[in-house]
Amino acid sequence: MKRETLELWNIDFFAEDDGKLPVQVWLDSLPVEVRGKVIARIDLLRKEGPALDFPYTSQIEGKLREARLRMGKTRYRVLYFFDENRTAMLLHGFTKSTASVEEADKKIGRARMVRHEARLEAKKLASAGKSDRTRGRER
Repeated sequence: MKRETLELWNIDFFAEDDGKLPVQVWLDSLPVEVRGKVIARIDLLRKEGPALDFPYTSQIEGKLREARLRMGKTRYRVLYFFDENRTAMLLHGFTKSTASVEEADKKIGRARMVRHEARLEAKKLASAGKSDRTRGRER
């Protein structure tokens, strides 16, 4: 019997400059039963990656997406995007009671996405600089 291997996607929490993880802080503020269901949704994202679609996730704009959960009349959302490292970066968690995502929440998600991408670019440039310096020593 052939065994299929399940390749899981990476999940990470966006970190503020002071090290705080906004989505983790939000998760910790939720009632235990809700927190468990939101974490289960994030775990589903880990298993399915970008293939996970509506009703579990939906596109907000561009690369920005939302993981969706509804319990009663309350809607729980986690904004995220997949970066170039195949990592779902969890950007912003919130509770909403309106049909659409508020512009203020989108703005937070967009700003954190831009900051994360800038950090990745800075790491690439730093690695390239180290690589160039190392080659210079070998000559």
